[in-house]
Amino acid sequence: MRYFIELAYKGSNYHGWQVQPNAITIQELVAKACTTILRNEIELTGAGRTDTGVHASQFYVHFDSDISFDPEEFTYKMNAILPKDIVIYKIFKVNSNAHARFDALSRSYEYRISLGRNPFLTDLSWQFINKELNVAKMNEAANILLNYTNFKCFSRSKTDVNTYNCTIKYAQWVYSNNLLVFKITADRFLRNMVRAIVGTLVEIGLGKTTIDEFKQIIESENRCNAGPSAPAKGLFLTEIVYPKTIFYNEY
Repeated sequence: MRYFIELAYKGSNYHGWQVQPNAITIQELVAKACTTILRNEIELTGAGRTDTGVHASQFYVHFDSDISFDPEEFTYKMNAILPKDIVIYKIFKVNSNAHARFDALSRSYEYRISLGRNPFLTDLSWQFINKELNVAKMNEAANILLNYTNFKCFSRSKTDVNTYNCTIKYAQWVYSNNLLVFKITADRFLRNMVRAIVGTLVEIGLGKTTIDEFKQIIESENRCNAGPSAPAKGLFLTEIVYPKTIFYNEY
């Protein structure tokens, strides 16, 4: 039987999702907790990978097990074992071929910029102090993203993808209570893509890059032409959407 786990985590204390040698990761801790509870070695497949320091308010993994268990009790025990900055929301059955990564229809991220000092957002936002951003220009540039599909200029240079094409469905900056949030949804994302986009849009907001230059950056397909990556601590994976066909039906 295949199961999906819905979880969330604050990534400040971890070296990202994926297991790494000599580093603590989310995948390692969640897999160990599953193995402890089910008393059987469990291998987890995540919906993607988040880098060191990146957070997820919604994340999914799948695993296979023939062991019978109560989902509510399993969830309770998982949360009792795991650190407080990792939370299991629920576990549910899915079809045997359902895949946490490849079946995702879309993913949404938020990047949070705190305009001024806020001690409660130190680990959860990029703090801008005494700097003004032209949000209107940043949104003008964000809208341009929807006109393109090749985002090689925002991808980590050493990556194993077969294509740099992504379909961005939504990209917008929203301001509220001294918090500037970039919201973006796409069918897929390249490694480091959101942080590279944010870093480049901030350069536009600071007046260092023009709208025309932003278009040229995208069309160049060269990471060296884009702005620096925004700090990891402001990035959140917020939503993953799956087709209804993945869900297990006993009848």
